[in-house]
Formats: sequence, structure tokens, C-alpha cells
Amino acid sequence: MLEAVARTLQANGAFRAICRPIASTWVNLAGYRRLGLRYDDLLREETPIIQEAISRLNREEIDLRNYRHRRAFQLSLSHQELPGPQWTKPEDDVQYLQPLIEEVSQEYSERDAFNSMTSVRK
Repeated sequence: MLEAVARTLQANGAFRAICRPIASTWVNLAGYRRLGLRYDDLLREETPIIQEAISRLNREEIDLRNYRHRRAFQLSLSHQELPGPQWTKPEDDVQYLQPLIEEVSQEYSERDAFNSMTSVRK
């Protein structure tokens, strides 16, 4: 039911036009871009699905993710922010982990469905 409402609202151009500035303001208030982080850097790593998705990243992306985390942690400890030009720009804040999370989640659900199958003898 809620998915149908969400799809209807997302398809409505006027609703999107109203919500876009609000969403942009909300992201700016969240403050993670001021520390040089991306949205996918904020996801909890404790879940098995996200751990598996992170393990599927290439080495360069893992290194960049670790660097962003360490720099943000250091800035947080020193109560500082990055200079304005070094903030994460909205066009650079792409979802690099979300496609892998969806892929792993689908694999887990397929595995669960396969493992829960029962055989029926005739």
C-alpha cells in the first residue's frame, strides 16, 4: 500500500518540484558533506549484507572510503570542518555502494527462498 503511494508521489512532477529544495536543504543540514563524506559512507557496516557489499568494492574504492572515514573522524575529533571548496559536491555524492547492496540483498533472498523449499513426493 505504501509502495503504491510512494510510486504515485514520485511520478508527480509538482510534488518532486516542491520536495527537491527541501531535500537539498535537509542534506546540507545533515553536515556529512562538510566532512568530505558521501551518503553511502554513512551506512551501518555491522549488517552482513553491507559487509558483503563492501567486500565486493574494488581496492581503489575501499581505499577512498577508508580515507574519507579517517579524515572525517580526525575532523570530528578536532571540532573542525573542511574548507568550503573541499566539501563533497552534490554531483560527487553518487551512490557507489547501493547497487551492490541491492545485488547482495537479492542474492540473500534467493538463497533463503532456495533453502526453504520443500520437496513433495508423489
